Amino acid sequence: MQIQMKGIRKAFGSNQVLSGVDFELRDGEVHALMGENGAGKSTLMNILTGLHARDEGTILIDGRETYFSNPKEAELQGIAFIHQELNIWPDMTVLENLFIGREMSSPWGLLRMKEMKALAKEQFQKLAVDIPLHIEAGKCSVGQQQMIEIAKALLTDTKVIIMDEPTSALTEREIQKLFDVIASLKKEGVSIVYISHRMEEIFAICDRITVMRDGRTVDTKDIPNTSFDEVVRKMVGRELTERFPARKPNPGEIVLEVKHASRKGWFEDVSFQVRAGEIVGFSGLMGSGRTEMMRALFGLDRLDSGEIRVFGQKVSIRKPVDAVKLGIGFITEDRKDEGLILDFSVRDNMVLPSLSSFTSKGLISSEREKTFVDALIKRLQIKTHSAETAAGNLSGGNQQKVVIAKWVGIHPKLLILDEPTRGVDVGAKREIYQLMNELTGHGVAIIMVSSELPEVLGMSDRIVVVHEGRITGQLSKEEATQEKIMTLATGGNEHDDKK
Repeated sequence: MQIQMKGIRKAFGSNQVLSGVDFELRDGEVHALMGENGAGKSTLMNILTGLHARDEGTILIDGRETYFSNPKEAELQGIAFIHQELNIWPDMTVLENLFIGREMSSPWGLLRMKEMKALAKEQFQKLAVDIPLHIEAGKCSVGQQQMIEIAKALLTDTKVIIMDEPTSALTEREIQKLFDVIASLKKEGVSIVYISHRMEEIFAICDRITVMRDGRTVDTKDIPNTSFDEVVRKMVGRELTERFPARKPNPGEIVLEVKHASRKGWFEDVSFQVRAGEIVGFSGLMGSGRTEMMRALFGLDRLDSGEIRVFGQKVSIRKPVDAVKLGIGFITEDRKDEGLILDFSVRDNMVLPSLSSFTSKGLISSEREKTFVDALIKRLQIKTHSAETAAGNLSGGNQQKVVIAKWVGIHPKLLILDEPTRGVDVGAKREIYQLMNELTGHGVAIIMVSSELPEVLGMSDRIVVVHEGRITGQLSKEEATQEKIMTLATGGNEHDDKK
């Protein structure tokens, strides 16, 4: 299937999102669509699949002018969109999720369960994943849910698949499986629009790249004819001299000490320290227990045993408010469900954890609140029409910046960042890294959980590696390599990579 989009324009109220975008997709190609958060990538694809109507412009599919009224129409014509925010029904089984809206039934209205199960198993085998069909989808990991979405798209006679940040929640092993599937689909003539901020992936699997900036098409090139630096320059409109800003850590006193912490079924006998002004990276495969450790530290889950000390004092953290009172902030990996109240404004989300600092005798100082919010919007370069815009209306990367801003506002002593740059473009990533450097420069201790090994290596002063709920090794910045981290993350000894 060939698609041409010419001169596409779209505005939401006074906010002009697309200003004449051109995009072309050829038969059997993997076409990268890149740009900073808010550049208009997802909006363009939503217009293609009928979720939004264009204001101006033309869409040609196999040479014929075609417009869809809704995503279902696009699906029936062979165009599937796998969104970054997963479209999973958590209370329904995996099988029900795979066939929702397209159940197979007999002439008498009975579901053909055997055939549906056989097709589902066949698709999972192609993806090389083993997910029980009878369990509730909500009980699956985020990575498994992503694979369910991909399998759901492949169950139809799909000619075009749009993947929006498909690997953001996948392990390295799952990512490689996905790449294998993409390669086989390409051989079968399926075209793929690949939206990602992970530059390594783009150069590994894509044939061409279209770069967007501020709602416009900047350039389209064959992948062999461009470079990392050129793509970044076109995305952000400026040079990024270094991917990771230089760090000059000066670790101070021990802010957090965890001793022999355990939570049955999730992690066991965990001990580590974090010092003021230090970034400690936590690395490990999906499901290794990293996030569960951080949730327990913040009081979202209970510890079964173990000890937590903050500035040398033994503390009891039974709920998040206890952690906040101790100066601990937690930027969760699930920003939509746990990090933000999507219907609340940017301002309300930002001030929520620190309302008491704007309150005097029961009254909130609107002026102090405004100064605080405006300063953070400017500092983090959050793209929003105003502070009163609903957080749910922002792009994914700008939502992430709002989550970071609200915890920076409590003036934390310790900040836990779980996948801080997931779904964030390369320019915004650097801004987050610079903010991390600023915070540690003022003595804030940071724990960073990340599935991106370059990020772990580029920003951590020390690296803690987790495998199946246990810490398998701790590496200094100087001794850490991708090979050593992956060896420890898969249960090996840190010396195994030398054999």
